[in-house]
Amino acid sequence: MKPKWSAARYIAFLSCCIAVQDVAGQDTLTQKEMDEVMIYSSKFAEKRRHLVQKIDVISAQQISSANAASTGDLLQQTGNVFVQKSQQGGSSPVIRGFEASRVLLVVDGVRMNNAVYRAGHLQNVITVDQNMLERVEVLYGPASTLYGSDALGGVVHFRTRSPRLSFSEKPVLNGSAFARFASAATERTFHADANVGGKKFAWLQSWNYSVFDDMKTGSRDHDDYPGFGKRPFYVTTVSGVDTVLRNDDDRLQKFSGYSQWDILQKFLYRPSSRVSHFLNLQLSNSSDIPRYDRLQDTLNGSLRFASWYYGPQLRKMAAYELQLDSFGFFNQVKVIASYQHTRESRHQRPYRGYDRLDNRIEKIYVGALTIDGRRLWKLHELTIGADLQLNDVVSKAHRENIRTGTVTPLDTRYPNGVNHMNYYGAYAQHLKKSRNGKWILNDGIRVQAITMRSTIADNSFFNFPFTEITQQHFALTGNAGLIYMPSVQWRWAAGLATGFRAPNIDDMSRIFESSTALRQLVVPNPDIRPEYTYNGDVSVSWQHPGKMKIDLTAFYTAFDNAIVLAPYRLNGQDSLDYNGVMSRVYANQNARSAFIYGIDFSASITLSSSLGFTGNFHYTRGRVRSGGRDQPLDHIPPVHGRAAVKYTGERLDAECYLLYNGWKRIADYGGGEDNPQYATADGMPAWYTGNITASYRLHPRLILQAAVENILDRNYRTFASGFSAPGRNFIAAVRLIL
Repeated sequence: MKPKWSAARYIAFLSCCIAVQDVAGQDTLTQKEMDEVMIYSSKFAEKRRHLVQKIDVISAQQISSANAASTGDLLQQTGNVFVQKSQQGGSSPVIRGFEASRVLLVVDGVRMNNAVYRAGHLQNVITVDQNMLERVEVLYGPASTLYGSDALGGVVHFRTRSPRLSFSEKPVLNGSAFARFASAATERTFHADANVGGKKFAWLQSWNYSVFDDMKTGSRDHDDYPGFGKRPFYVTTVSGVDTVLRNDDDRLQKFSGYSQWDILQKFLYRPSSRVSHFLNLQLSNSSDIPRYDRLQDTLNGSLRFASWYYGPQLRKMAAYELQLDSFGFFNQVKVIASYQHTRESRHQRPYRGYDRLDNRIEKIYVGALTIDGRRLWKLHELTIGADLQLNDVVSKAHRENIRTGTVTPLDTRYPNGVNHMNYYGAYAQHLKKSRNGKWILNDGIRVQAITMRSTIADNSFFNFPFTEITQQHFALTGNAGLIYMPSVQWRWAAGLATGFRAPNIDDMSRIFESSTALRQLVVPNPDIRPEYTYNGDVSVSWQHPGKMKIDLTAFYTAFDNAIVLAPYRLNGQDSLDYNGVMSRVYANQNARSAFIYGIDFSASITLSSSLGFTGNFHYTRGRVRSGGRDQPLDHIPPVHGRAAVKYTGERLDAECYLLYNGWKRIADYGGGEDNPQYATADGMPAWYTGNITASYRLHPRLILQAAVENILDRNYRTFASGFSAPGRNFIAAVRLIL
């Protein structure tokens, strides 16, 4: 049904109920404690109120209470981070209008972004097991001083649990296990972890396995778009012949299910109070993941693909971390050496194209080293660091006849020769406090060098006018900001920061076919240049200690050399026949300028010792200069947020919350990355869902959890998504704490 709220009612309601943090009970901090929260994304532990940059923290208790199916769903449930989905096995976070390769993902201090993180929509965030997270820190705005390239919109830093040592002569043994069921996709998740700790050595191990069947959408349609999001037909193979069948339940998103397993293993050796050694091993793998949005594509009035899926998404990470206290000039030193191996693949076959199962496989190898040191003296804090990341990409492709088994060569997604991309950087970040504690200065600078080389070994498929792409870039970025805290009630902050992102191998050398409706073929462009952002933030916080807190942040980002998809000519041709479809040639190109601005508003109210009211509100607008006029910029989410009432008792915790998105009109859609073909003719309608979740401590070691999401069973999609959200979803979980 059509939402009955007018825009005025939305605004009035949101103005009263906007918040970020839980404000009551065991998983809630007092206002003083909230101000003292330690942030680790600044390389070393620092109080959040000492940092100009806006930062949200999702605590371990909040993660457990959210009981989310994936890390992407966890971010979405906060209401602070917008998340796009092209399939059930995907989640692409959007921060301040930046997405995918322009948002840096970090796990335990190690960059996840690699040389082929694409600018469109990513699914890599789901390879981090949300059930082993100790906390998530979301940094808003450029963070290139600390992290270098890619951190234009912000950083999502995932911190997994650490092994625990024993503080007595007896070894400590603890752990947990849980099982969860959710009805919308018949999800079954099983998790177990164990920790064994001695005086100097500790070991932590976890296992997580999830199975998701096909997702079912809501039954209550928008009045103006009754058929939107339905799946009336699908392709399956009957007796060896591709056949189009009518879906018995058009709310069931056929071929959207998948499974995933995650393993984490950590070792801690602390020979003395000044030295700690960590070994961090992570493995995430999945089944094939159907690309649901492409399975809806039509050609000449019928479904185009018999199959379109990602192969198993493999992520391996091994990281060694050394922590030292009082080492020479520095009070603290941290060294992380890591190695990552990622395997991705794409497989597609057209309807009744038995000789055309196209397989494109990428293997990415990344070695990295970061060294950070912090010096404290008087009222100053100085952090100095250096880092490097070495990327190697192997891209292969072949076409298979599924009836005869014949294999023939195929054009690869990336150049089929050598693909190297290396990052080198050094930085200094400084913090200065005034003697009266009312003023705090943040400032920093970074130098960054990046080299990239790709070669085309077989140029017979497209006959590009080049067989090698090489680039070298040098960038200088920085930040400066000032905090003023005249009293315990008020906190003012203003900051400037620059961001930098070098075009990676995906930007420069990818060959990619967009959806059938858009008929775009993306080809390499060796001439694109790095992107730069120049960001200004102003924020104010007011609090009545223990009763209420209100936060308002306004930001403006000037986006220079923004890389956008635009029409292109290859060998003098503006269109090519690719996979049997005549497609317009596009390539990544630098726009002259773009801009993004917006506001984040939040408030929290403590109604009683056991009752709190929370929520948040986010507005973003972006435009790019093209053809002498401003046009919509890709990836700009609609108004979105969350509002909630939470009760915390001795044994029972319960929360009722509302998630909402405003309209995204079709006139405000950017280029192909916004996927207008998967929206209505007018754009993506506004929606809201009512949800309730509760947990009951049956025993100090046994917790029962239950939730109902999308209580009104609304049928909706989030902006830019080609996959509809779950309908009414019943969730039950049992948690055992050892």
